Amino acid sequence: MTKIDHTTPFAVPVSPIVEFWNDVLAPKFLTYRHILEGGLSRHSAQVFPRLEIQNGAQVLDVGCGFGDTTLALARMVGTSGHVTGVDCCPDFVNVAQSELRSSGLANANFHVADAEVHLPEQQYDSVFARFGTMFFVNPVSGLRTMRKALRPGGRLTHIVWRHREENPWLAAARSVLLEHLPQPDADAPCCGPGPFSMADPTLVRTQMEAAGFTDISFEKIDAQVLVGRTIDEAIAFQLAIGPAGEIFRTAGDAAERKRSAIETDLHALFSAARHDADGIWMNSASWMISATTPQQ
Repeated sequence: MTKIDHTTPFAVPVSPIVEFWNDVLAPKFLTYRHILEGGLSRHSAQVFPRLEIQNGAQVLDVGCGFGDTTLALARMVGTSGHVTGVDCCPDFVNVAQSELRSSGLANANFHVADAEVHLPEQQYDSVFARFGTMFFVNPVSGLRTMRKALRPGGRLTHIVWRHREENPWLAAARSVLLEHLPQPDADAPCCGPGPFSMADPTLVRTQMEAAGFTDISFEKIDAQVLVGRTIDEAIAFQLAIGPAGEIFRTAGDAAERKRSAIETDLHALFSAARHDADGIWMNSASWMISATTPQQ
């Protein structure tokens, strides 16, 4: 087996979508890291026990964010294995590298990279992605790049959101915003296709087959996720990130003029949600999608 040089830098990503993530979204994600990471981990925690990852495996974590999935995978593969996390946002990777230093793990590393465009070929036994592939501008091309990164017989597992109506933690606030503001213009700068672009299993199966995957399967994952420790934080979170945040951001001055009425309606929405000592919780739903690369 060819030894992988984990120190070789990946290609530095440059595209309008990557620039949008770095300039607009990354600072907001850092602010609300505790909500995002805590909520998303409730899905990956259900997926990890089902992963077919062996001790000693070489694993790639695409869209690794703050690195929590990469470090969890590094513990799974043991000291003879290795996990590389990649993300297009240097700010996320900086946090992940800090978490790695604190963890004491020696079998993981991180790179800034755009996995849709370029990855090393045939170097990994498994590729994992949590809520990242939905933002590929060209899903077939991005999935094909991930397939090429796998060795023959390698396994891809990615987690994506199911349909909007199954995800009130994002969709309910969006509906409130649309009562006050218009849909964003189609040409407005954005994060990519969006969180629900891979919700339809028929479409995604076709995309994955076109990318060269076989043995494609879908499994439902459901979890309640934190939307804020307080109602005020839940409102601020929704106006900063996600579909509601996109509507508010692109509306500009009109959104600010209607902020008071919007916040009143969002307050009512979150008052009716489940509350406990940790904060406010709402339902979320994802697909665990698994597939294999053909044996050569």
